[in-house]
Amino acid sequence: MLNIFKELLKKGSGRASDEKEKNLGPEKELQVATCALLLEMAHADDEFSSEEEKQIEILMRDRFDIAPETFSEIKAISDKRRAESIDLWHFAKIIKDNYSAAEKEKVIEMIWAVVYADKKLDAHEDYLVHKLATLLDLEHKQLINAKLKVLKEIK
Repeated sequence: MLNIFKELLKKGSGRASDEKEKNLGPEKELQVATCALLLEMAHADDEFSSEEEKQIEILMRDRFDIAPETFSEIKAISDKRRAESIDLWHFAKIIKDNYSAAEKEKVIEMIWAVVYADKKLDAHEDYLVHKLATLLDLEHKQLINAKLKVLKEIK
């Protein structure tokens, strides 16, 4: 009987957590969407390296000026939503609808930085970054300029 009560308490607290997660507000939704795309890119080659994980944290904390605890929360929500999602369209749409062209280019630069965190470009990563650029409504030239900028910075 005690176990049933404990399970009910867990489920109840999970609902409160889910409800809080659903009402993040526009800024956090953008952070979650951005982080989800970065995480998806890091997992594209089926190797989520520590370099990629560190790079995502650095990029997110710098871009959004957030504390480590906030990043951990954003990452957890992003991981969960990414796992539950059937595609990346929803995340890309949030960014596309709320960011200027310059901000979307910055997101693509962040994505390229995750790609090159492990110093190699996998075919799956290359395909995905091109797909994301299309979803974000960026031109090929913007995608390549972002790539070249990242490559120049890592040398």
